[in-house]
Amino acid sequence: MNKIVSKQQFSAAVTKLVVEAPLIARSRRAGHFVIVRCGEHGERIPLTIADADPAAGTITLVVQAVGESTRKICALNPGEALTDVVGPLGQATHIERYGTVLCCGGGVGVAPLLPIIRAMKAAGNRVVSVLAGRTKDLIILEDEVRASSDDVIIMTDDGSYGQQGLVTVGVEQVLQREQVDYCVTIGPAIMMKFVALLTKKYEVPTEASLNAIMVDGTGMCGACRVTVGGRTRFVCVEGPEFDAHQIDFDELLMRLKNN
Repeated sequence: MNKIVSKQQFSAAVTKLVVEAPLIARSRRAGHFVIVRCGEHGERIPLTIADADPAAGTITLVVQAVGESTRKICALNPGEALTDVVGPLGQATHIERYGTVLCCGGGVGVAPLLPIIRAMKAAGNRVVSVLAGRTKDLIILEDEVRASSDDVIIMTDDGSYGQQGLVTVGVEQVLQREQVDYCVTIGPAIMMKFVALLTKKYEVPTEASLNAIMVDGTGMCGACRVTVGGRTRFVCVEGPEFDAHQIDFDELLMRLKNN
C-alpha cells in the first residue's frame, strides 16, 4: 500500500497526487513511469512520474480522469492509499548537453515533460518551453516549468492566457528566432505529429513520448505497438520516447480513433 501524502486539483478532471514510494523515488530518472492499482481488483494504470523527492520518499503523479479506474485514483484523499505502485519502468530519457533544447507540452503532457526539462537544464542546456492547452485552466505546472526554463511561451486555443493559437505557433516562433539543437514533445498524438512535421522542416532532431498510449505497461497486451522507422516497437518496454521523425503518426492516430 502506498499512502497519498497530498493532493492538488488542477482542474475538474486532472489531479496531482504525491505518493509514498521511497525506493522508486530514489531510483527514478526522467522518462520513467510506474504502474498503479486502486483496489484489489483494480485495473493496472501506467502513469509517468512527474517528480520525485528522494529525501521525503515520495513521487508525484498527475492523473487525468478518463475512465472508472482513473476516476477512483483521482478520488483518493491524503491518508488513503493506492493498492500497488510498481516501478520505475520504461527507458529513461537520454540527457546530454545539446545546446538549446525546445520542450513542448500539451495538456497533461506537461507532467511527464517537467522532469525532462529539469534534467536538460541540469545538463547545461538552454531550455525553452512551450506549454499549450485549450484554455487557461488546462495549463498545468507552469511555475515549476518556469523555474527550470530560460524562456516559457504559453499558448491557449481560446486566447484566455498567453498567446492564442496552437502549440505549433509558439514552436515556430522559437525556431524562427534562434538556433534549436534538440526538441522534446509530449502531449496528444495529433499535437506531436504536427510538432514533428514542423521540426523536420527546420531539421531539428526531435523526441516524442508516447506514454499516453500504454495500457498494461509490460509489453504483453500489444496495445502500445507503434511503427517507428518501418519497425514495430512497443512503447512500454522500448520507449516511451522515440525519434518523432520516424514515428508513423498517421497509423497511430488511425488506431487511436478506432479504440
